[in-house]
Amino acid sequence: MPAGQRGALSRRRIRFKMGHTRSEKLKRFLIEEAKSVGFDAVAFTTPDAIPEAGARLREYLAQGNHGTMEWMEETAERRGDPRALWPEVRSIIMLAMNYGPERDPRAVLTRKDRAAISVYAQNRDYHDIIKGKLKHIASRFAARAGSDVKVFVDTAPVMEKPLAEAAGIGWQGKHTNLVSREFGSWLFLGSIFTTAEIAPDEAEADHCGSCRACLDICPTQAFPAPYRLDARRCISYLTIENKGPIPHEFRKAIGNRIYGCDDCLAVCPWNKFAQLASEMKLKARDDLKAPRLADLLALDDAAFRAFFSGSPVKRIGRDRFLRNVLIAAGNSEDGDLLAPVEQLLADPSPLVRGAAVWALGQLAGPEHVAGWRKRLGTQEKDVTVQAEWEAN
Repeated sequence: MPAGQRGALSRRRIRFKMGHTRSEKLKRFLIEEAKSVGFDAVAFTTPDAIPEAGARLREYLAQGNHGTMEWMEETAERRGDPRALWPEVRSIIMLAMNYGPERDPRAVLTRKDRAAISVYAQNRDYHDIIKGKLKHIASRFAARAGSDVKVFVDTAPVMEKPLAEAAGIGWQGKHTNLVSREFGSWLFLGSIFTTAEIAPDEAEADHCGSCRACLDICPTQAFPAPYRLDARRCISYLTIENKGPIPHEFRKAIGNRIYGCDDCLAVCPWNKFAQLASEMKLKARDDLKAPRLADLLALDDAAFRAFFSGSPVKRIGRDRFLRNVLIAAGNSEDGDLLAPVEQLLADPSPLVRGAAVWALGQLAGPEHVAGWRKRLGTQEKDVTVQAEWEAN
């Protein structure tokens, strides 16, 4: 080899070694920073690591499985390719925080006078907690690397679960949520996009095997096939995203789940390796672990906002929340809840009134219902509430 070629090859090797060393140093820095503020897993990938995500999302939307979540259609292009969201991105840092509960959250489902609130919503809104930590890490990283950064939590149009799988944090299980061999199904995700070049980690393999526990346990059969979710049948969608009355076909199956559903997450066998949440801010509030339905039915708007201050539950508003609580009351078989249900038959919100009519029909006898129908049903102007009276 001529001397000139040997020199050029040597310079390329030096540049590669320097780049590799810089990448490893940035990785170590990010991992240390992330662990110091409470993240349990950090991994790295590239914006081109999920080439099939866009097509899968388009198919999902075409089938209407997103229900009324129009924002998914509006942001589909940016969701399908991280570079459509930010063309300059070169590396993506995926971070995960464990929120493993102290006990199986399904235990409350047998206590029909109590409310089941999804584990993730039993304390402060995790978006606020994680975004603040991401910004802290990103600002320190930008100063160290001299590169631009952007941070995202799941309210942004980022397909975090496919990216977390590509980075090696876990894999998307048959319930479509991320599963980790270390933390089971209990992980919050966030991401940092950067213009810095960082060597990617290896993707995680799927370890679900032949297990279908998450599919079989779903109360509303929201999984038409493994790895496919029909949100229109999902209790989390029905109680959170859905703004109208809950369809009659799902009301009995909802039981006492008033905000979300943890069944498919809680049944995952990989949870046996999960640790309790290490971040004290993610520990559940005692008053949200199994609140009394009677207490929740008494909340007016001001009391609702005060009780759920800082909680993601607050985002659905008092009317949708009481709709959910009334469905749970109707499923409770608890005659003591009849009086607070009756108080809501004349509520200003048609959404609340309609749910109260249904709950009344579940808790009271035909003659009692007929008496209320004569007093209120004949005066009702809202067509959805009229339909509830006619169905009773």
